[in-house]
Amino acid sequence: MTFSEDEIERYARHLVLADVGGPGQQRLKAARVLIVGMGGVGGPAALYLAAAGVGTLGLVDDDTVSLSNLQRQIQFETADIGRPKVEVAARRLTALNPHVEVQTFAERLSTATASARVARWDLVIDGTDDFDTRMAVNAACVAAGIPLVSGALGTWSGQVGVFEGRPCYRCLVPDVPPDAETCARVGVVGALAGLVGSMTALETLKRLTGAGEPLTGRLWIHDALTGQTRTVRIAADPACPVCS
Repeated sequence: MTFSEDEIERYARHLVLADVGGPGQQRLKAARVLIVGMGGVGGPAALYLAAAGVGTLGLVDDDTVSLSNLQRQIQFETADIGRPKVEVAARRLTALNPHVEVQTFAERLSTATASARVARWDLVIDGTDDFDTRMAVNAACVAAGIPLVSGALGTWSGQVGVFEGRPCYRCLVPDVPPDAETCARVGVVGALAGLVGSMTALETLKRLTGAGEPLTGRLWIHDALTGQTRTVRIAADPACPVCS
């Protein structure tokens, strides 16, 4: 796989980076990443992955841009209100890097549809705030043997985890919380979305290039109010109905 002169200049800082270099950048160019949820987590992640030269990005979201999104979803502008999120994001990503192919899916994934949608992708990012969707995407990734990078946030805290085989996301969250706190219910500080989205992109880049040690089987947790960050290991649930 070769690079054009534009790509060589565009990715110059990666090409001289010891843990990426030419081979790592080639792996990024060949990679196919599906991003489920083009909100506060998926948006920043998509921007950084497109800038990094991930060859094909798939965007999944059935929502349209609303005024309340603009406090944290920096991939959108005021003029985008009312337009489908995946269409707006695709234009933004293509403008950022025309070498990246962007595919859009204006839909909400469910247990019935997730398996077919995640097939043929190298890695899946889940940035949704809906537990039913998270469970469906996790089960589909486990069944297909596809790595899952999960990012979530609310109020002043955020977390990122990488799941591949066991343990899976269902081991971390065995059941859908009956009173799950969404951003619409409890609020969220806008800048936190950029932090969690960037961390999600970073873990994806590490996994795709083979650089460093991804958060596989671990959960990165950040408390923005105190500035404290910790990483905990996720235990595999021997009774998990998905990965056991």
